[in-house]
Amino acid sequence: MSQRNILIVGGSSGIGKAILDSCLKNGDHVINASRTEVEGVQNIQLDVTSDSLDLSAVPDELHGIVYCPGSINLKPFQALKPTDFSHDFEINLVGAVKVIKGCLKSLKASKSASIVMFSTVAVSQGMSFHATIAASKGAVEGLTKSLAAELAPSGIRVNAVAPSLTDTPLAKSLLSTDQKRDASADRHPLGRVGQPEDIASAAIYLLSSESSWVTGQVLHVDGGMSSVRPLKG
Repeated sequence: MSQRNILIVGGSSGIGKAILDSCLKNGDHVINASRTEVEGVQNIQLDVTSDSLDLSAVPDELHGIVYCPGSINLKPFQALKPTDFSHDFEINLVGAVKVIKGCLKSLKASKSASIVMFSTVAVSQGMSFHATIAASKGAVEGLTKSLAAELAPSGIRVNAVAPSLTDTPLAKSLLSTDQKRDASADRHPLGRVGQPEDIASAAIYLLSSESSWVTGQVLHVDGGMSSVRPLKG
């Protein structure tokens, strides 16, 4: 089997770095597109909020895109400004649109590509103080399903992973003390906070041929938070 070309947007830390490491172990040619370079892979300097993205270094044939940038802006609705919504939509949705549009020709050239985006458990659960995140990630879920339908004839699959709170630099402030970490773990039926590797495993599955019959799906990897309510004695 020939080496796959996988573009990871935001592969320098957190979930993106865990996915990047797994792809390298699988023998993939990995392109990291972020503001921070990663040693040992091809790097593209990229800021997804820029008006124009230079993706000219992407290979002519691309087998997968993983779009990892995200935001955590937890505030009461009354404290949020319209610019807070615009900012989160720019990172979570519009950035993904720019990258996918810029790579569409290369994705179609592979005839069997996979796009993986990221949502959040807050879309399905309705959590306080998550208005900007849930709104923008809800839009990502809509984009996932629409693109899955439109790109299926080109052999391109489009799916999303919806994690719960994961122990990454982005979530550092939410897990900064033992008390916060314990409280967060207790909110999950499986009794712990997610690790980047938990989420990376789902993304790797969606990139692989083992998920060749899967498209237009939102895969919840959230410790059971979205669907399980265990009774506690």
